[in-house]
Amino acid sequence: MLTVSNLNQYYGGSHILRDIGFEAPMGKVTALLGRNGVGKTTLLKCLMGLVPVKTGSLVFDGKDITRAPSHERVRAGIGYVPQGREVFPRLTVEENLLMGLATRPGGTPLPERIFTMFPVLRQMLRRRGGDLSGGQQQQLAIGRALAFGPRLLILDEPTEGIQPSIIKDIERAIRALASTGEMAILLVEQYYDFARDLADQYLLMERGEIIRRGAGADMDRDGVRELLSV
Repeated sequence: MLTVSNLNQYYGGSHILRDIGFEAPMGKVTALLGRNGVGKTTLLKCLMGLVPVKTGSLVFDGKDITRAPSHERVRAGIGYVPQGREVFPRLTVEENLLMGLATRPGGTPLPERIFTMFPVLRQMLRRRGGDLSGGQQQQLAIGRALAFGPRLLILDEPTEGIQPSIIKDIERAIRALASTGEMAILLVEQYYDFARDLADQYLLMERGEIIRRGAGADMDRDGVRELLSV
Protein backbone atom coordinates (compact mmCIF):
# COMPACT_ATOMS: atom_id res chain seq x y z
CA MET A 1 0.00 0.00 0.00
CA LEU A 2 2.85 2.39 0.87
CA THR A 3 6.40 2.13 -0.45
CA VAL A 4 9.10 4.49 0.81
CA SER A 5 12.37 4.46 -1.12
CA ASN A 6 15.72 6.14 -0.34
CA LEU A 7 14.09 9.00 1.53
CA ASN A 8 16.42 11.76 2.78
CA GLN A 9 15.65 14.94 4.68
CA TYR A 10 17.77 17.72 6.12
CA TYR A 11 17.23 20.52 8.63
CA GLY A 12 19.83 23.10 7.75
CA GLY A 13 23.10 21.20 7.60
CA SER A 14 21.82 18.29 9.67
CA HIS A 15 21.01 15.05 7.84
CA ILE A 16 17.81 14.03 9.67
CA LEU A 17 16.54 11.09 7.58
CA ARG A 18 19.07 8.84 5.86
CA ASP A 19 18.01 6.64 2.94
CA ILE A 20 14.82 5.47 4.64
CA GLY A 21 13.10 2.62 2.82
CA PHE A 22 10.26 0.30 3.79
CA GLU A 23 6.84 -0.98 2.77
CA ALA A 24 3.58 -0.86 4.76
CA PRO A 25 1.41 -3.69 3.37
CA MET A 26 -2.36 -3.85 3.33
CA GLY A 27 -3.99 -5.50 6.33
CA LYS A 28 -0.81 -5.38 8.41
CA VAL A 29 0.49 -3.26 11.28
CA THR A 30 3.96 -1.85 10.67
CA ALA A 31 5.47 -0.62 13.94
CA LEU A 32 8.15 2.07 13.75
CA LEU A 33 10.14 2.32 16.97
CA GLY A 34 12.92 4.52 18.21
CA ARG A 35 13.88 6.86 21.01
CA ASN A 36 13.08 10.57 21.05
CA GLY A 37 14.89 12.60 18.41
CA VAL A 38 15.73 9.83 15.95
CA GLY A 39 13.50 11.26 13.19
CA LYS A 40 10.22 9.34 13.54
CA THR A 41 7.90 12.37 13.55
CA THR A 42 9.90 14.03 10.75
CA LEU A 43 9.38 10.90 8.68
CA LEU A 44 5.62 11.02 9.27
CA LYS A 45 5.52 14.70 8.31
CA CYS A 46 7.28 13.78 5.05
CA LEU A 47 4.71 11.05 4.44
CA MET A 48 1.90 13.57 4.93
CA GLY A 49 3.49 16.34 2.85
CA LEU A 50 3.93 18.63 5.85
CA VAL A 51 7.68 18.60 5.26
CA PRO A 52 9.02 18.29 1.68
CA VAL A 53 11.15 15.28 0.77
CA LYS A 54 14.68 16.25 -0.18
CA THR A 55 15.42 13.08 -2.15
CA GLY A 56 13.73 9.72 -2.53
CA SER A 57 10.19 8.67 -3.41
CA LEU A 58 6.84 7.84 -1.84
CA VAL A 59 4.41 5.58 -3.67
CA PHE A 60 0.92 5.08 -2.28
CA ASP A 61 -1.52 2.62 -3.82
CA GLY A 62 0.59 2.52 -6.97
CA LYS A 63 0.79 6.31 -7.40
CA ASP A 64 3.80 8.55 -6.81
CA ILE A 65 2.85 11.08 -4.12
CA THR A 66 6.36 12.38 -3.42
CA ARG A 67 5.45 15.96 -4.40
CA ALA A 68 1.69 15.82 -3.77
CA PRO A 69 0.27 18.39 -1.31
CA SER A 70 -1.17 17.19 1.97
CA HIS A 71 -4.83 17.52 0.98
CA GLU A 72 -4.28 15.30 -2.06
CA ARG A 73 -2.69 12.63 0.11
CA VAL A 74 -5.71 12.68 2.40
CA ARG A 75 -8.06 12.55 -0.55
CA ALA A 76 -6.11 9.56 -1.88
CA GLY A 77 -6.80 7.71 1.37
CA ILE A 78 -4.16 8.51 4.00
CA GLY A 79 -5.42 9.17 7.53
CA TYR A 80 -3.10 10.77 10.10
CA VAL A 81 -3.38 10.89 13.89
CA PRO A 82 -0.64 13.30 15.00
CA GLN A 83 1.32 13.17 18.21
CA GLY A 84 -0.51 15.18 20.84
CA ARG A 85 -3.92 14.44 19.25
CA GLU A 86 -4.60 18.03 18.06
CA VAL A 87 -8.37 17.91 18.37
CA PHE A 88 -10.28 21.18 17.92
CA PRO A 89 -10.90 22.16 21.56
CA ARG A 90 -13.84 24.52 20.97
CA LEU A 91 -15.69 22.21 18.58
CA THR A 92 -17.94 19.46 19.85
CA VAL A 93 -17.02 15.81 19.55
CA GLU A 94 -19.48 15.50 16.68
CA GLU A 95 -18.04 18.54 14.88
CA ASN A 96 -14.50 17.17 15.32
CA LEU A 97 -15.58 13.86 13.79
CA LEU A 98 -17.33 15.60 10.91
CA MET A 99 -14.07 17.39 10.10
CA GLY A 100 -12.81 13.95 9.12
CA LEU A 101 -15.38 13.93 6.31
CA ALA A 102 -14.05 17.11 4.68
CA THR A 103 -12.98 15.18 1.57
CA ARG A 104 -16.34 13.42 1.21
CA PRO A 105 -19.61 14.71 -0.30
CA GLY A 106 -21.86 16.74 1.97
CA GLY A 107 -24.29 14.66 4.00
CA THR A 108 -21.97 11.66 4.24
CA PRO A 109 -22.78 10.00 7.59
CA LEU A 110 -20.20 9.15 10.20
CA PRO A 111 -19.28 5.45 10.06
CA GLU A 112 -20.93 3.43 12.80
CA ARG A 113 -17.70 1.56 13.49
CA ILE A 114 -16.26 4.69 15.14
CA PHE A 115 -18.86 4.40 17.88
CA THR A 116 -18.58 0.62 18.02
CA MET A 117 -14.87 0.90 18.75
CA PHE A 118 -15.15 3.95 21.00
CA PRO A 119 -18.65 4.02 22.60
CA VAL A 120 -17.71 6.99 24.80
CA LEU A 121 -17.70 9.24 21.72
CA ARG A 122 -21.40 8.66 21.14
CA GLN A 123 -22.10 9.56 24.75
CA MET A 124 -20.14 12.80 24.42
CA LEU A 125 -21.21 14.00 20.98
CA ARG A 126 -22.29 17.42 22.30
CA ARG A 127 -19.31 17.92 24.59
CA ARG A 128 -16.46 20.14 23.45
CA GLY A 129 -13.25 18.42 22.45
CA GLY A 130 -11.22 20.46 24.90
CA ASP A 131 -13.31 19.18 27.81
CA LEU A 132 -12.41 15.53 27.20
CA SER A 133 -9.69 13.65 29.06
CA GLY A 134 -6.45 12.90 27.26
CA GLY A 135 -7.51 9.34 26.55
CA GLN A 136 -10.90 10.43 25.24
CA GLN A 137 -9.22 13.02 23.01
CA GLN A 138 -7.00 10.26 21.60
CA GLN A 139 -10.05 8.17 20.80
CA LEU A 140 -11.60 11.23 19.16
CA ALA A 141 -8.48 11.86 17.06
CA ILE A 142 -8.47 8.26 15.85
CA GLY A 143 -12.20 8.40 15.13
CA ARG A 144 -11.73 11.60 13.12
CA ALA A 145 -9.00 9.95 11.03
CA LEU A 146 -11.23 6.93 10.41
CA ALA A 147 -14.29 8.96 9.39
CA PHE A 148 -13.50 9.10 5.67
CA GLY A 149 -12.40 5.47 5.37
CA PRO A 150 -8.61 5.66 4.94
CA ARG A 151 -6.61 2.92 3.23
CA LEU A 152 -3.51 3.85 5.24
CA LEU A 153 -3.80 4.92 8.87
CA ILE A 154 -0.76 6.61 10.43
CA LEU A 155 -0.66 6.81 14.23
CA ASP A 156 2.02 8.88 15.95
CA GLU A 157 2.51 7.62 19.54
CA PRO A 158 -1.17 6.99 20.36
CA THR A 159 -0.35 5.79 23.90
CA GLU A 160 1.46 8.97 24.97
CA GLY A 161 -0.02 10.27 28.22
CA ILE A 162 -2.94 7.82 28.12
CA GLN A 163 -4.31 5.84 31.06
CA PRO A 164 -3.84 2.04 30.84
CA SER A 165 -7.53 1.19 30.42
CA ILE A 166 -7.83 3.37 27.31
CA ILE A 167 -4.54 2.03 25.94
CA LYS A 168 -6.22 -1.39 25.95
CA ASP A 169 -9.23 0.06 24.10
CA ILE A 170 -6.94 1.59 21.47
CA GLU A 171 -5.01 -1.67 21.12
CA ARG A 172 -8.24 -3.59 20.49
CA ALA A 173 -9.35 -0.98 17.95
CA ILE A 174 -6.07 -1.13 16.00
CA ARG A 175 -6.13 -4.92 15.98
CA ALA A 176 -9.74 -4.92 14.74
CA LEU A 177 -8.95 -2.43 11.97
CA ALA A 178 -5.97 -4.45 10.76
CA SER A 179 -7.98 -7.68 10.79
CA THR A 180 -10.50 -6.28 8.28
CA GLY A 181 -7.78 -6.14 5.61
CA GLU A 182 -9.17 -2.76 4.49
CA MET A 183 -6.14 -0.66 5.39
CA ALA A 184 -2.45 -0.62 6.15
CA ILE A 185 -1.48 0.72 9.57
CA LEU A 186 1.77 2.51 10.35
CA LEU A 187 2.20 2.76 14.11
CA VAL A 188 4.92 4.97 15.57
CA GLU A 189 5.44 4.08 19.20
CA GLN A 190 7.88 4.13 22.12
CA TYR A 191 5.82 1.85 24.38
CA TYR A 192 7.53 -1.44 23.55
CA ASP A 193 4.91 -3.91 24.78
CA PHE A 194 2.10 -2.12 22.95
CA ALA A 195 4.05 -2.09 19.67
CA ARG A 196 5.20 -5.70 20.01
CA ASP A 197 1.69 -6.99 20.69
CA LEU A 198 0.32 -5.30 17.56
CA ALA A 199 3.18 -5.44 15.06
CA ASP A 200 3.14 -7.72 12.05
CA GLN A 201 6.50 -6.21 11.16
CA TYR A 202 8.76 -3.73 12.91
CA LEU A 203 11.27 -1.06 11.93
CA LEU A 204 13.79 0.31 14.43
CA MET A 205 15.22 3.79 13.85
CA GLU A 206 18.42 5.28 15.22
CA ARG A 207 19.94 8.63 14.15
CA GLY A 208 17.70 8.93 11.12
CA GLU A 209 18.33 5.42 9.83
CA ILE A 210 16.46 2.15 10.01
CA ILE A 211 19.00 -0.05 11.76
CA ARG A 212 16.91 -3.19 12.20
CA ARG A 213 13.71 -4.67 10.81
CA GLY A 214 11.83 -7.92 11.01
CA ALA A 215 8.66 -9.73 12.01
CA GLY A 216 6.79 -8.42 15.03
CA ALA A 217 6.85 -11.90 16.54
CA ASP A 218 10.66 -11.75 16.54
CA MET A 219 11.06 -8.46 18.42
CA ASP A 220 11.99 -10.08 21.73
CA ARG A 221 14.42 -12.48 20.08
CA ASP A 222 15.97 -9.63 18.06
CA GLY A 223 16.65 -7.64 21.22
CA VAL A 224 14.61 -4.62 20.18
CA ARG A 225 13.70 -3.73 23.78
CA GLU A 226 17.38 -3.61 24.74
CA LEU A 227 18.26 -1.47 21.72
CA LEU A 228 15.56 1.03 22.65
CA SER A 229 16.95 1.34 26.17
CA VAL A 230 20.60 1.85 25.19
